[in-house]
Amino acid sequence: VQLQASGGGLVQAGGSLRLSCVASGRTFSSYRMGWFRQAPGKEREFVAYVSWSGSTYYADSVKGRFTVSRDNAKNTVYLQMNSLKPEDTAVYYCAAAPRATTTYNYWGQGTLVTVSS
Repeated sequence: VQLQASGGGLVQAGGSLRLSCVASGRTFSSYRMGWFRQAPGKEREFVAYVSWSGSTYYADSVKGRFTVSRDNAKNTVYLQMNSLKPEDTAVYYCAAAPRATTTYNYWGQGTLVTVSS
């Protein structure tokens, strides 16, 4: 599986962005798709995931502001980010975990989100 993330950019605090991640391959629908982020000088952290069945889970720091979704017909997972804060500034990565596991074996290249105050 190859993943290509896009949609990052510069936005003011309180604004919104939507990230997209397109996956190659015919088994996209069977993967758990996750979003992670890494801020400058910090370790990578979990943001959200959407399972193969459509269930979702969020980090507390983004709950209520971010929404993860998927379109299996387009092999695409989205991360809608609203009410952005400067602390959301990071490189955002999408990742894929096979259905039978929780290990993310495949990673995209990352897209930079910068939130100005």
